[in-house]
Amino acid sequence: MLRTTFAGSKVSSGASSGLIKRRLPIGAEVLPSGGVHFRVWAPRCERLEVVLESDGSSPSTELAKEQDGYFAGRLAAACAGELYRFRLDGGDALFPDPASRFQPDGPLGPSMVIDPNPFSWSDAKWEGVRIEGQVLYEIHIGTFTPEGTWKAAINQLSALKELGVTVLEIMPVHDFCGRYGWGYDGVDFYAPTRLYGSPDDFRAFVNQSHSLGLAVILDVVYNHAGPAGNYLKSFSTDYFTSRYSTDWGESFNFDGENSRPVREFFSANAGYWIDEFHLDGIRLDATQNIYDTSDKHILAAITERVRSAAANRRTIVIAENELQDARLIRPVEEGGYGMDALWNDDFHHSAFVALTGHNEAYYRDHCGAAQEFVSAAKWGFLYQGQHYSWQHQRRGTPAFGIPPARFINYIENHDQVANLGHGRRLHRLSHPGMYRAMTTLLLLSLQTPLLFQGQEFAATNRFVFFADHTPELNRKIKEGRLKFLSQFPSLSREAMRSCIPDPTDEKVFQSCRLDLSERARHREAYELHRDLLKLRREDAVLSAQRSASIDGALLMTDIFVLRFFGNDGNDRLLLVSLTVDKYLSPVPEPLLAPPAGSEWRVLWSSEDPRYGGGGALPVETAESWFVPGRSAFLLKPEAA
Repeated sequence: MLRTTFAGSKVSSGASSGLIKRRLPIGAEVLPSGGVHFRVWAPRCERLEVVLESDGSSPSTELAKEQDGYFAGRLAAACAGELYRFRLDGGDALFPDPASRFQPDGPLGPSMVIDPNPFSWSDAKWEGVRIEGQVLYEIHIGTFTPEGTWKAAINQLSALKELGVTVLEIMPVHDFCGRYGWGYDGVDFYAPTRLYGSPDDFRAFVNQSHSLGLAVILDVVYNHAGPAGNYLKSFSTDYFTSRYSTDWGESFNFDGENSRPVREFFSANAGYWIDEFHLDGIRLDATQNIYDTSDKHILAAITERVRSAAANRRTIVIAENELQDARLIRPVEEGGYGMDALWNDDFHHSAFVALTGHNEAYYRDHCGAAQEFVSAAKWGFLYQGQHYSWQHQRRGTPAFGIPPARFINYIENHDQVANLGHGRRLHRLSHPGMYRAMTTLLLLSLQTPLLFQGQEFAATNRFVFFADHTPELNRKIKEGRLKFLSQFPSLSREAMRSCIPDPTDEKVFQSCRLDLSERARHREAYELHRDLLKLRREDAVLSAQRSASIDGALLMTDIFVLRFFGNDGNDRLLLVSLTVDKYLSPVPEPLLAPPAGSEWRVLWSSEDPRYGGGGALPVETAESWFVPGRSAFLLKPEAA
């Protein structure tokens, strides 16, 4: 657990002094000896009071001013469940705690004192996870179930375990204004949103996940704050800087004047989720917009804090980084930040083009060709420093030598589904055989796969961007969304613009909720994913994830083979076709040669009728190889 000792100071009106042992540097904490200790950073204030609101009388207590702009004090009469706000320099306005642990009425209301200690954990034997061997599943709690709550999501954990996923990646829960949203416009970074339940409901979700052998990581947003309910500037303008910019708002100040408390705010936040919610790691959103020129980058400091907060538990730290900077996942001793994995947009973009035939906007530098999938299987990122025409610059850094498990591959995630404008899933936009083949490649490759909620049962519900704010902000959100999507020429036409759902319409949000009955009704899609994950988990050659164990080659322009080398010739052959039926002759490719004294036998087929396939199988004769069109097959050797 995080334990930091701060020297107490004398304060008036019942606040006590002395040495206080806190879990975290800021916020309201219930003390074992009784009372609540408050600590907040407000360097430009001369006076700061905490105002209790629970009994309606709103008594105020002045906190003592410490060094470096902090105010702190213990209120002996306060307890868990207390509602409170802060008054700055005797003004009339009252502000919620920047490090509030819960906002029962949302970001505009009072903060609540939360005591994490009474929750009864049963995961003492849980050891955490490492990135190797994992299968990620991205969840938006508000749309994952009809109820959109932690309690309802708990009831689906057994089904996810049965599917074969191992790590649940929860989209952001920092509290935000409005009745619904993605969570990327959060403003209360320590307060899990009241929309999905209480903090203990979140803890119960994690506890039950661990009991089933499922890890839980949280998507956190440290690159900007939301447009409404953000009171950080009221306490200090130094939280932000104008020296950098993002597409979504002001950048946080991680390397300028008075940046030390800002760095502490966010690094402590990362540790807070690991410590008080027993999470198994974090996923950092849009790290290309987290700017820092310090000797130790804030991303490295956050990663370090996650590890220390977990103590003896294993954790995983994943980043989204549009620049594909491999430094993030290189070891600290090699000058890296020590993270575990990066999202791999290259794989998604190539898969999208292959599945849909479209490569407009940011897909323009991908062709969806067989060569791209061979290279991705061997090297992870496709762009590792080459020119990228969409950005008119080079993209990526060399990633050679990085283990394959450190690349997160996907064909769907929240952004990419929503960026289609209408929010339809890829299985509805592609040939069924192609989709099964691409799913096979995703789930059997050495890289770590990620599924987006409902992908495993071919969800028919759309998933689009949605947000709820004031009428004026809603107008700007709608305009901003249309402007963003206009980078796609097909979506910039008026006929298509009129079809793009209004992101501020509550009915649009409701339409994104999964219909979980489709898990049973779409058995072909569900069994495809379940069986592939079982094969990935149980086949010793595939589960090894050794970078030196794979090679690949084109058999023709749109047909390729990947060979996974096992021990003593116990290899696996993945044969993938992105085109129509083909007879290959001649076949001068040594990767097709079976081990001595063996011949290839089909171990698994995407054309199995159980998955909706036509039943065709590859056939090798003395004259040729027959490869069924738009399909994928896993072969193993058996004695001739």
